[in-house]
Amino acid sequence: MFDWLAAHATRLAQGSAIRLFFLIYLVGTVVTIFLSNDATAVVLTPAVIAAMKVGKVKNPMPYLFICAFIANAASFVLPISNPANLVIYGDHLPDLSGWLASFLIPALVSIVATFIVLFIMQRKALVQQIQTEIRIPLLSKGGRFAFLGILLSAVILLVASAWHISLGMPTFLAGLATVLVVFLGTKSNPVNMARGVSWQVLPLVASLFIIVEAIGKTGLTATIATALTSAAQGNLTGTTWVSGILTAFACNLMNNLPAGLTAGNIILISNPPEMIRRAILIGIDLGPNLSLTGSLASILWLVALRRENLTVSGWTFLKLGAAVMIIPLLLVIASLFI
Repeated sequence: MFDWLAAHATRLAQGSAIRLFFLIYLVGTVVTIFLSNDATAVVLTPAVIAAMKVGKVKNPMPYLFICAFIANAASFVLPISNPANLVIYGDHLPDLSGWLASFLIPALVSIVATFIVLFIMQRKALVQQIQTEIRIPLLSKGGRFAFLGILLSAVILLVASAWHISLGMPTFLAGLATVLVVFLGTKSNPVNMARGVSWQVLPLVASLFIIVEAIGKTGLTATIATALTSAAQGNLTGTTWVSGILTAFACNLMNNLPAGLTAGNIILISNPPEMIRRAILIGIDLGPNLSLTGSLASILWLVALRRENLTVSGWTFLKLGAAVMIIPLLLVIASLFI
């Protein structure tokens, strides 16, 4: 399926490195919106790697950086676009129309600003040739099942979000159904899939939850909640800016999953004005674009690269992320006041 998608995308580029850059960014935006930022890292990154091989691209990194950055930049278009969104709002999650009224403009600003900054930073690397004679491979039965399963999962997530249904079980069932259909339809061995799972990520995620609980036990969460309440009463605008910026940088110190869980607990205690809650969520979602360890999506992206013997250093990512995260973050927080 990845080879089939990659061949179509590369053919559409018609030999233009810039057009291919735009196409991949557009696809990454759609995948993030409807399947979550983690899905972009898991699903899109292998497809882009396949596209680079098909197009005989000498330097694939500008296109692979898209997968990492758009996974966070587009992750607050919908509630389902990032699991952290559900954590921040908890039981007070707005319905789909309410969410769009709050975040559609900031999300559009985030997507466009991230594209512009990333393109400017990578423009020199995009001066390269792309293969034009692309052979489209046949999509196998298993590939068709997988493709339909991914589309079905997106629909199920969107419907569950609109109906205010908890997303965990529908997501799990959609994935399980897709896997079973592929295995039964192609008579393939499930052991091969099990070997491909990044099992090392599971204890990492479990340890992040322990960190959150430990922070809560120290009383730090309650202290921050009290300070937030006091600051919001004194200066709402200033507190909105400070909350969004500090949250964004905190994600890179402790990963956005524990940062989001901690922020959710702080919001639950302090019950700040909606403007501050939105700024905190934007910081949680967009902040991880600064470093490789900022979000689970970035870690999964790095795992996907290493499977193909591709490497990127933390310092290289940080230098690029400093511009790609900070500039859009400031613009997005400003857009909250529109």
